[in-house]
Amino acid sequence: MTDTTPTSFFPEKFRILSGSALKMIAIIIMLIDHSALVLLSGYAPANIPLFTIGTKGYTLYRICRDVGRAAFPIFCFLLVEGFIHTRNRRKYGLNLFLFACISEIPWNFMFTNSWTFEKQNVFFTLFLGYLAFCAIEYFWESQPVQFLCLAGLFLVSCYLDADYGWRGYIFLLIMYWFRNYKASQAIIGSCWLYYEWKACFAFISINMYNGKRGFIKGKAAKYFFYAFYPLHIAVLVILRQLLFYS
Repeated sequence: MTDTTPTSFFPEKFRILSGSALKMIAIIIMLIDHSALVLLSGYAPANIPLFTIGTKGYTLYRICRDVGRAAFPIFCFLLVEGFIHTRNRRKYGLNLFLFACISEIPWNFMFTNSWTFEKQNVFFTLFLGYLAFCAIEYFWESQPVQFLCLAGLFLVSCYLDADYGWRGYIFLLIMYWFRNYKASQAIIGSCWLYYEWKACFAFISINMYNGKRGFIKGKAAKYFFYAFYPLHIAVLVILRQLLFYS
C-alpha cells in the first residue's frame, strides 16, 4: 500500500490549514457543542427561538449543537492522518485506548451526573477505527481475513454503543479508504452523514488542509489534545454543578 500527499478539490491557494489548525478548529467546535449540551440546555434564555426558518425555530442552544456536528468528521480525518504518519502505531493505539478509559468518568457525569451511562465516549469509536486501519493494512493480502476483522469490529461497535456508534465506525472506514480521493471522500462521507447533515460542512475545512504538521509540536502539546477531551468535559460538569445545583 502507498500513500500520497493529501489532495483536495480546492485549488492549492486555498489549502491554508495545517494539521495543528485543524486540531484547533475541531476542539473549539467540540467545546461549543459540549458547552451547549451541559450548560445552555439548562439555561432558559438559550432555549428561546432567535429566528424561524419555515416552521422550525432556532435557539442559541440549537445553533451551538448544530455547529458542533462538524467536529467528529475533522477528528476522524485527523485520526487517519495520524495513523498514516505516526512513527509508533502501537503507542498511538495505546494512547487512544488509555484516554478512552480516562474520559469515561467525566463522560458519564456529563449525561447522568453519576458514575454510569449506557453509552461510551467517542474515543472508543476512534479506537475501533484505529484497529480497523491496522487490520486493513496487516491483512492486505488476505481479503477474507480482513473482512472478518472489520465485521468483528463492526459488531463490537454495535455492542459498545459508543458515541456515533456503528455509523461512526463506518464513517471512519470511508475516511480511510478514500483518503487519497478527497472529492469521493467528501461526497460519500456526506451521503453517509445524511442523519447529521450539518456535519458535512466539516469537509470544507478538511479540504483546506495543506499536509503540513503546523505549529503544534512536542510531547506536551500532543498530549494536551488527548487530555483536552476529558478535561473540558470535567470543567463543564463542575460549572453546571456550581451554576444550577449549588
